[in-house]
Amino acid sequence: MTWSETHTTDTNLWVLHALRCAGAAGLGRLHAVTGLDEPAVESELIDLGVAGLVTRFPGDAPCWALTDAGRAADAERIAHELDSAGARGAVEAAFDRFLVLNPELLDLCGAWQLRSVDGVMSANDHRDPAYDARVLDRFADLDRRVAPVCAGLSDALPRFGRYRIRLAGALDRAAAGELEYVTDSTTAYHTVWAELHEDLLATLGKQR
Repeated sequence: MTWSETHTTDTNLWVLHALRCAGAAGLGRLHAVTGLDEPAVESELIDLGVAGLVTRFPGDAPCWALTDAGRAADAERIAHELDSAGARGAVEAAFDRFLVLNPELLDLCGAWQLRSVDGVMSANDHRDPAYDARVLDRFADLDRRVAPVCAGLSDALPRFGRYRIRLAGALDRAAAGELEYVTDSTTAYHTVWAELHEDLLATLGKQR
């Protein structure tokens, strides 16, 4: 049984809010974000499109994005979800803990992408596995500390549970040698972290 099958919620809102946090996205990415299978995602997108809340951009890699009406509807529905669940205090507390860890994540991404060689900063070409292993160890330590933050969010609002799955999965794949899962893909650890940051801001109605 998948995560989405064990959590009953408004799948229409899942898809709408995924576009709010991830930006324009195709079916594959929305599947990764929501945990819904692609036919279910597409069905929800069609309904949202009919309602004028999303628009489709055709092409070789078609994608969907929120309309202005969709952004407004998402803000209203997310606020209602938060208040109905009585979860504002828990999400605020988790956000405060997340903000303490966020600068460390940004530093680690910098260390992954750049390194000092003979006192000169240059792009990390990933030809030094020992260096990469040290940085990945630091990512793993950070991930252990963000895990309880994610758990608290999931307890407050179950839709947040996808972030823990996606963060852990990205780190596992990076450790297995798929280095693009650190910072360089839409499924990378840094990308998922950024989506979580955006989700927290949107859920609490905060600006960056």
